[in-house]
Amino acid sequence: MPTEPLSQKEIEDRLRELPGWSLAGDRIARTYRLATHFAAAAMVVHVARVQDELNHHSDLTLGYDTVALSVNTHDAGGAVTERDFELASRVDAVAAAHGAS
Repeated sequence: MPTEPLSQKEIEDRLRELPGWSLAGDRIARTYRLATHFAAAAMVVHVARVQDELNHHSDLTLGYDTVALSVNTHDAGGAVTERDFELASRVDAVAAAHGAS
């Protein structure tokens, strides 16, 4: 997966393809709401597995019934790259499987 930084326009275009994600400084970010704390914790475990599969790890925060992620690519100097959008897409699939909104 390329680690070249995306342009502002490329980031904006890609964000339109991922509802709920937004640009937060030099990262893309999203917060998911789940039905229970246990559901949120289970989602974190599955997201961690995806991160390991992709060898791309985001900042991940577990709240009572929320999971928040913020993602950028350290190998690209902290810029947003296509790798971040691949992870975001995979996390959205995990979230849907856990009933997150």
